[in-house]
Amino acid sequence: MMKNDAVSALHDDIAACKLCAAHLSLGPRPVVRFSASARILIIGQAPGLKVHQSGVPWDDNSGDRLREWTGLSKDVFYDESRVALVPMGFCYPGKGSSGDLPPRKECAPQWHGSIMKLLPASRLTLLVGSYAQAYYLKDDPRNMTDKVKDFQSFLPRFLPLPHPSWRSTKWMKDNAWFASEVLPVLRDEVRKCLTR
Repeated sequence: MMKNDAVSALHDDIAACKLCAAHLSLGPRPVVRFSASARILIIGQAPGLKVHQSGVPWDDNSGDRLREWTGLSKDVFYDESRVALVPMGFCYPGKGSSGDLPPRKECAPQWHGSIMKLLPASRLTLLVGSYAQAYYLKDDPRNMTDKVKDFQSFLPRFLPLPHPSWRSTKWMKDNAWFASEVLPVLRDEVRKCLTR
């Protein structure tokens, strides 16, 4: 019960966070979900505008593609007791010249450590996109494509993935090995975590 109390208190602290408020064009609205029992952790980038408006993580085309990649139904994907959804930046960072701005750099150092302490030690962490990989695989200087191609070397703790945005359509065509080599293992690892 104490761990659940700690999760609830941390959720409250995150919801009240104003750390980056001065830099957020639409103001803070942290979008994050986790519990003490989630054995799958998905670390993405930051909420887009649609997610900022709905308050539901991965509530967009990228989320549809990520669920397809993982083989997770919406019901399981949004079941906090099984899947934690923790982006690098919890709030919508605003629009840049070529898409959304990067996640705010203050967020992960402020909150990720506290969240990780409450999650099960034996979990699979999906590092979705280059920001999550740069933070959690900082000792590996390779680019995102090379890390994803070498995904086996990061298992069982991490599994790096490209970001499932519309841009990944071309990336997947250029890197056909992703669908044939990575996705079957990804789905198998996700299944194993859910049946522990």
